[in-house]
Parts: sequence; structure tokens; C-alpha cells
Amino acid sequence: MAVRQIHRSPLLGFFLLFFVHLLGIDASVHDYAAEKLVAKGNAFVFHGGSEGLYASVLQREEGNGSSPAAGSGDSFISFESITFRRPMEAAASSKGDDTKIVQAIIFEVDDREIIGGSAYGGQRAVCCTPDLAKLGACVEGTVIHRPSTQNPGWPWVLQASFKGNEQVATLPSQTIHITRTGMYNVYFVHCDPSMKGVTVEGKTVWKNPGGYLPGRMSPLLKFYGTISLFFVILGIFWFSQYARFWREILPLQNCISLVIILGALETAIWYFEYAELNRTGLRPTGVTICAVTAGVVRRTVSRILILVVSMGFGVVKPTLGGLTSKVIMLGATFFLASEVLELVENVGTISDLSGKARLFLVLPVAILDAFFILWIFTSLSTTLEKLQARRLLHKLDIYRKFTNALAVTIIMSVGWLGYEIYFKSTDVYNERWQNAWIILAFWHFLSFSLLCIICALWAPSQNTMRYAFSDEGGEGFDQEEASLLHSKETWSSSSPDLKAALAIDVAAAAPPEEDKRE
Repeated sequence: MAVRQIHRSPLLGFFLLFFVHLLGIDASVHDYAAEKLVAKGNAFVFHGGSEGLYASVLQREEGNGSSPAAGSGDSFISFESITFRRPMEAAASSKGDDTKIVQAIIFEVDDREIIGGSAYGGQRAVCCTPDLAKLGACVEGTVIHRPSTQNPGWPWVLQASFKGNEQVATLPSQTIHITRTGMYNVYFVHCDPSMKGVTVEGKTVWKNPGGYLPGRMSPLLKFYGTISLFFVILGIFWFSQYARFWREILPLQNCISLVIILGALETAIWYFEYAELNRTGLRPTGVTICAVTAGVVRRTVSRILILVVSMGFGVVKPTLGGLTSKVIMLGATFFLASEVLELVENVGTISDLSGKARLFLVLPVAILDAFFILWIFTSLSTTLEKLQARRLLHKLDIYRKFTNALAVTIIMSVGWLGYEIYFKSTDVYNERWQNAWIILAFWHFLSFSLLCIICALWAPSQNTMRYAFSDEGGEGFDQEEASLLHSKETWSSSSPDLKAALAIDVAAAAPPEEDKRE
């Protein structure tokens, strides 16, 4: 089953990918199933894929025609069973001695300027024009290209031919070894308008020295392994305290426990998913869906947890009352929007979605996130006012620390989002692909850091119930603080006469001093 680039309706793309991941997904194996070459300028083009590839560590043995196994240190792009099919009308109109060609061009992104050209400084063309052919710059009807000055022997151009009235042309299987690190592109091109409607079938296999993970994804394998270890360390600390003081546990701490478990589960599944993809080049569909769903559930529960903490659940109020259904509805909507986005981004082709398709899916998630933030800070303001009015000093101190941490997190998020927009808008050709993994890693690290702060503030202890909601002591005052404040207020409000009387009583009760005159 093929995984297609989404150039059409985003909704159609989602449903396509939804059915694809029920049948099996390819990753570094790019499949093409009747993909149509579409008109671009004076050429008909289909983009066969783009991936960051590192240079081979080991040289391929002479005379060995087989593809090296993953992890052997070789890096290559392999063309397997590539066939082109033209419409029956185009085949019938060809003469017996006619030869029509379709080309596959493979180049590194730094060499993009050597593809195409123009005769007199006019509009740039991909296919060789009669004017350029007269100048001897190229052969008419073929792709314009010049030798690379940075990468000798590149670009590679492979060719398949339709002879006479043949309807099918086959590209010879070939493996191109990568000797220079870069972002590589594959395009299938033909220059003959009479062959409009040509389609391509088959597959290309892309491999890095360490395995089949694309270059921009390979650092994430180590990252997910590291962040999984961090979750294990956090879990050991949290659940050891949880077991010691299990009689004092609050519902809020149960929610925190759930977030830790989901975080550890998500990162562990992603690690094994990336490891399997790196080993085989095929994405394990079930594992990917589990990782995506676990991540979306974790993010949803995390946002709900922060929201109910901000509302003072279990601290200022015993329940959320009528707000419970609204919180659940917001969480469910966020879950659905995020699940759709993550499935389309992760369970499918490696190539990025088109801008419009991604915007269509990202926009609802961004709006819901903004609503969460607005509701959280509004609730925090109300909760802080209540705690201050009731003089619950210990609880007030915790909530102020929580508010400061959340504010820093939001500022860092906005700053990083601005950097992410800048990074992607200035990297149109993915030239900085080796650093792209940091974008995703930062969000995981930031959410983990906030979780650590929440765990430190609400860690299970023998004084846990001190921070729980209580009706005792009038308006929920902490008993110790309430009695201390009551004593101070009573003394400060006493009249001078009362204070003088107390002083006289103390003096009278004192033992008589000896008469030193004797």
C-alpha cells in the first residue's frame, strides 16, 4: 500500500492515511502506486522523496551487488521495481521508431541551482528548450543539469524509455551510494506534453549508516531513550513517597501519578518504535498508533491537571461543581484535534505535509491550547485571591511558586514557538535538517521540567493533608495559622486598661523582694 504526499484536500489526506495505517505503513521505504507526474513549468514532475542522509562510514565491497544490511555503515538510495505507465492514447499515437524518455534525477539540496536554466536570463526551465539546445547546453527533451562542483559525480540521472507504442517503461534497479552528508531529493521528470498522464510505480529505499531512520529523525532515538530514563528516575522518587504516605494521598496526587505513568509509557513506546523503524525501514503501525495515542492522552491529562490545580481543586474547593462537564468537554475536544494531527504527521509518509494541510490541522489545536492558557491563568488569579483572603499562608506560598513556574513555562513556550516559526520559514529547503530534531525535543523537555516542579510542590508527605481542603477552622483556615493569627489580633486589639491590669496581676503574683535594709 502506498503512502502519498498530501497535495490535495487535507481531509481527504487524513482519511487516506487513516486507512493506510490499518494496512501497513512504509517509512524510509517510499512506495509509489500510480503516482501521476504533474505539469510544473515546461516539465511534468513527481517528487519521489527528500531525506537527510549521512555519508557512508564504510566503503561498499567491490563486486557485491546486494544491498548492505542496516547498521553496516553504508548509506544509499536504492531504486527497486520502478516502472512508468503512460495512457493508452499516448502509446497508440507513437510511431514505431519513436523513443520517449522519463528521467529520475537525484541531487543534494546544495546543488539545486545546477538543475534547470534559461537561455537569455528569462524564466528558468527544468527541461531543455530549443534555444538552449542550439547553444549546446543540453539535449532537447531532457532535464537541464550541470556537474556539481562540491560533490563530484553528482547529480545522478537515471532514464527509462518508451519504445514505439509501448505503454510501460522500466527503470533499471540501481543503488546510489552516498559519499557526502546532505539533504537529498528524488524527482521523476519527463518533458514531452504528448505523454501527459504518465504515472510511476515501485519504491525507493533510503538508508543512513546507522540504519533506516531519516537523518533528521535519528537523534530522536537517543533522545527518547534518555527522556525515558528521566521519567523512570522521577517515577522512583514519586512512587517511593507515594508508598510511604499512601494514607495521606490526595486526589490531585493521583492525577500527577497518572501523568508520570503516561509520560514514561509514551517515551518508551516512541523509543521502541524508532528502534524498529531504524532496524527494518518499515514503520510498525500498531506501535506508532499506540505511541501517538499515549502522547495525546498524556498532553490532554497534563492540561486538565494544570487547569484543575489552578482552580484550587482539593485545596480551596472539594469539587469543581458545575465546571466539571466543561473541563471534560474541553479535554475531549483537545484530545480529538490532537489525535488527528498526530496521526497524520506520524503515521504516514516521512515528507512534511504541505503548508495548507498542516495549517488546517494545527489551527484547532493552537486555539484550544490558547483557551486552556486563558482559563488556567484566570482560575489561578481567583484561587490566589481566595487563599490570600483566608490567610492560608502555606497554600498561598505553594500556589505562588506554581504560578511563577507556569508563567516562566508560558514565556519559554512563546519564545520557542517564535524561534520554531523563524527556523522553518528560513529553512525552506531543509538545509538545517541535522538540527531539526531539537524543535520536538524541546517541547518534551519543557513539559517534563514543569511536571518535575509540580511533583516537588505536591510531593506526598506526612503533611500532605495540611494542603487539602477543609471546612474546619472557619473558612478553611489552617488550624495552626488561625490560632496564631487569632492570638496576635486579640492582643493588638486589647485596650490600654486591659494591658495595664494584666501587668499589675503579673507583678502581684511575683515573690516579694527581700528587705535589704535589715
